[in-house]
Amino acid sequence: MPYPKGHKIKVRGKIVESAARAFRTNGIQEVSVPFIMKGAGLTHGGFYSHFDNKEQLVAEACEYAISDTITLLKNVAQEEQNSKINKVIDYYLSPYHRDQTEMSCIFPALSSEISRSSEEVRQVFTHELERMITFISNLAEIDMSSGRALFSTMVGSLVLARSVTDPELSDSFLSAGRQQAKEMVKRKDM
Repeated sequence: MPYPKGHKIKVRGKIVESAARAFRTNGIQEVSVPFIMKGAGLTHGGFYSHFDNKEQLVAEACEYAISDTITLLKNVAQEEQNSKINKVIDYYLSPYHRDQTEMSCIFPALSSEISRSSEEVRQVFTHELERMITFISNLAEIDMSSGRALFSTMVGSLVLARSVTDPELSDSFLSAGRQQAKEMVKRKDM
């Protein structure tokens, strides 16, 4: 009996979603194809009927994860009437976002690994990073150069907050990052 129309696309989507969760939490190198397929509720034998290789999956998972993060941040911004960028900064640099690695922004999780990835993956990552910076810049009503600095501050603060074992130090990185990011946005009005 043949599969219903759209079945292959739906299955591929489940694999990409599983990969994005796994990569966000464990990184690229630590995640195997069988682990990803198990996370999608599938056996690993069917992987190659959907993807040529793991690199192709990494590229698609990056695109998916950034679209997911931008949608989430748009929803967060909609909750605020006045300073939408401050609401996004507060969420991005919150203990909740720090601790929910499987659903959080992929940039703090994968940036160091991506530098050693294939050209294809790096091109997708670069495009998605520019898309995120454009979103942040537009939301903050700042130029792209300032948006790059703002997003770098946010990502760096989150990376450091996740890297330390001392909860108070971790929280202080989030707090300092929030304060600095908001100051950067405020400076545009001066």
